[in-house]
Amino acid sequence: MGLIGLGNMGTAMAERLLDAGHGLVVYNRTPEKADPLGARGAAVANTPAELVEQVDVVLTSLPDDVALEAVAEQVVAAARPGTVLVDTSTVSPAASARVALLAEAASVEYLRAPVSGNPTVVRAGNLTFIISGARETFERVEPIIRAIGPKVHHVGEGEQARIVKLAINLMIAGLAQVMSEALVLGEAAGVSRADLLEVMGNSAAGAPLVKYKTEPLLRDDFSATFTTALMEKDIELVLDAAEEAGVELPVAREMKALLHAAIDAGYGDDDFIALFLHLRSATGLATAATSPSRVSELPNKEVVQ
Repeated sequence: MGLIGLGNMGTAMAERLLDAGHGLVVYNRTPEKADPLGARGAAVANTPAELVEQVDVVLTSLPDDVALEAVAEQVVAAARPGTVLVDTSTVSPAASARVALLAEAASVEYLRAPVSGNPTVVRAGNLTFIISGARETFERVEPIIRAIGPKVHHVGEGEQARIVKLAINLMIAGLAQVMSEALVLGEAAGVSRADLLEVMGNSAAGAPLVKYKTEPLLRDDFSATFTTALMEKDIELVLDAAEEAGVELPVAREMKALLHAAIDAGYGDDDFIALFLHLRSATGLATAATSPSRVSELPNKEVVQ
């Protein structure tokens, strides 16, 4: 099988596949990113077409619509009929639908398979897949998918997985803002951040995100698992999908404005929970110790996904 896109998530997925004993061919636009995987036994292709010629299943892990469509065009052009393209990226339903048309015209089977997790979650074997596409195609590649992550939800035959992923990220963004407001309210009234986070985490509002973010918030660590800028990009995709569906999402529109304001204030490369820092600063509670961290390029961290 092949994997295209060796960012932090793609690399972690490739490691899982190699650990499970799968033969693997990899490609990345920046070739040196493939070297550690080559040292572990993966074959390294020089082009997407060269990769596709050697495999029946191609996974892609790419940053955005433009990258997916460009790579998909090359994959489909080189693929044999019956090849399966499994895309794990977070992209718009519209771009994904265009890829589906390309794949169908070339008799390439296509699964939309965005994921929920970060590289640490991948390496721990806890990644969640949200999948849509033909169930027979999913069943054909299910062992490969489960070698990467055991939690798999098949949600439809078309672009449903893209919508589910965007809906989850909308909820995550909204929860981050509500957490930020609760923390600012508590600190302004003399409640310690530690006490509030402890109670919050053990309350009816104690979603997993609250627990994930408690330790970094207590350390004033805003290094990125998923940047504020990337979250704004995903909320923009949410709003585009809402417009396409003919529905109004007022909280999503407000989140877009809040994220944009945080980016303008210098928090674009920090973790999206820096919404708290921005709100704290805007309300006059910030101190020099809580300026933007600027630390976002951690080797084992990436998207909320």
